Amino acid sequence: MPISLTYLAVMLSVIILWFVVLKRPVYEAVFISFLLLLTITGTWGNVLTYIDAALSTSLLYSMVAFVAMSILLTKTKVIDSCIAVILSLIGRITGGAGYTAVIASAFMGALSGSGPGNVMATGAITIPAMKRSGFPAELAANIESNASYMGNMIPPSSNIVAAMGAFVALYGENSISQGKFWIILWGISLWFIAQRVLMVWAFCKYYKVKPMSKDELPDLKTTLKEGWQGLLLPVIIIAPFVLDYLFKDSFFTSRLGATGASYFSKSTLLFVGGVASIYTILIAKDRKIVSLPGLAKMFGDGVKTIAPSIGVCVFGYMIGELFGDLNVAEEMGAIITGWNFGKFGTVLAICLITCFMGMVVPGSSLVVIFGSMFITTLATVGCDPLLVAAMLPCICGVMCGITPPLGLGMYAGMTLAESDFKKTFNNNLWWVAAQFILEVVILMGWLPIMGL
Repeated sequence: MPISLTYLAVMLSVIILWFVVLKRPVYEAVFISFLLLLTITGTWGNVLTYIDAALSTSLLYSMVAFVAMSILLTKTKVIDSCIAVILSLIGRITGGAGYTAVIASAFMGALSGSGPGNVMATGAITIPAMKRSGFPAELAANIESNASYMGNMIPPSSNIVAAMGAFVALYGENSISQGKFWIILWGISLWFIAQRVLMVWAFCKYYKVKPMSKDELPDLKTTLKEGWQGLLLPVIIIAPFVLDYLFKDSFFTSRLGATGASYFSKSTLLFVGGVASIYTILIAKDRKIVSLPGLAKMFGDGVKTIAPSIGVCVFGYMIGELFGDLNVAEEMGAIITGWNFGKFGTVLAICLITCFMGMVVPGSSLVVIFGSMFITTLATVGCDPLLVAAMLPCICGVMCGITPPLGLGMYAGMTLAESDFKKTFNNNLWWVAAQFILEVVILMGWLPIMGL
């Protein structure tokens, strides 16, 4: 067995044992696998170098900013009023509660970039509404969980930050602007939103789902009055990236110079999260929550949410640095390329690898550790490397949330829907298959993508 596969097997075995079998936190599993790999490879002398490289990654601080923003959005319940507006608009059509789950979860994902948090925030409203309008419990659980996990591929998201880091590591910091990368990500996300809407329509036909009762629908005028301010949040988050994409060369470069325009693009990730957070505080209805003591308590309690996700990324970066010294990714890429599968076969192989690895390894860790290898390998067979980089949050981050045993999204949806595990799992296979097929289609370049 090639030595690179041995190191990979060690990492996967530790994560499976520690996280899946012993039910311990995944960040512990990633950290322990890092320590074990240091011991096996005799590289303890470089441990400080790996730690320094992980903590020096500027994109890491963007992850912290957006995770903190997602806590603020959830705790202030700004999202609830936005979901009510969407429900009042869409809920009146046949299967409207299901379409609301998809649209609201995509909306929430565009704000928070969260998977499980997205399920709990939107599912608490949409899952009961779906069940009351005739959706089977297992279908309601899967619609919500599969829609919510688009938060891992719709900007902002830690997976997206890591994916751009993988591309930049290969092609240089000036190879792509934040704005252009985000536009491509939204272009990809539109196809997956459409795919989920189409599946909801098909299931509604199969189960003969009814529209929501008029008594259950929120009043549109009232919801708009109460929630219109929250609807501006996507504009606040998206606008800087759209401006960067459209006017970087014609406006920012001419006034700030190439270096200044580049720094503006890089800083966008940092200040957008802060601006959106300040706006959320200003429009929050419950002023007690956003008082200084309230904010201190909120983020104090939220450390339990922030620390694990950031820890996984930090330790994942450390393993990525270690694997870089050991040429693990390069060897794996050479093995896959050596199979001579051609473009379609290699795309299929990479999607299968990320699907099965995503069952036990968090998507952010997959992107951090193997992102550059996936980009290089697929570019070798003719895929657009920028498209591959933009698809990393999808093939890694989304798949890990919807495929058991790591599929936290499915378990969260199942809990809210009180659905049977076997029925939920069997229905979920349809969603995983559809996700997989669309991944292959997009990576092959068979669909137009906005921004490319």
